[in-house]
Amino acid sequence: MTEGSKVQEERRRQILQAAVRAFARKGYHACRVSDIAKEAGVAYGLVYHYYRSKETLLEAIFKETWGAMLATIRSVEQLDEPAREQVRKVTEIVLRTWKRDPELVRVLVREVTRSSQVQDETQEIDLAYQALQRIVEQGQQTGEFRSDLDARLTATIWYGALEEILTGWAFGQLPDREDDVTRAEYAVVEIVAGGLAQDRAAAPA
Repeated sequence: MTEGSKVQEERRRQILQAAVRAFARKGYHACRVSDIAKEAGVAYGLVYHYYRSKETLLEAIFKETWGAMLATIRSVEQLDEPAREQVRKVTEIVLRTWKRDPELVRVLVREVTRSSQVQDETQEIDLAYQALQRIVEQGQQTGEFRSDLDARLTATIWYGALEEILTGWAFGQLPDREDDVTRAEYAVVEIVAGGLAQDRAAAPA
């Protein structure tokens, strides 16, 4: 990457991170491009040089965050570890995002998931379901997880639990101290991986 390309990439990221902060503080609809420029410490017109519109910024936040999350989940998939441990690691990574970057989570929960433009990006969302489903299927194939439960439905339940907990924190509906986050991780792992354990399989009728 040339020096000029590095500067452009740094400026682009600077504007994107400023948009996250501005959207989290003011709300997407109330936020103006001038607010983002001020937050980034750049000229108004420079925002448009890198992003065509406020909507493009929101979409970029979604795509970059989703891409990073999918890459992380896939790296967990590649580990030679029991499926339960993979469930634990993915759950921890997703829920710990709240402590690492609460402003980003607020934007994802309050704005991105309610944007009709981003909701059209169903392919990206479906990739997350597929990644979780593969972890469940891997556990079923090795005999660690029971096979009488549908892997896709189980992945949907797992995904839904993570999303609802993050939503509860973003809207202040759930306590979010360090020990609360730890308890949330434990609850999700026990419900998902514990419910999938072979010794929990339903007795034959």
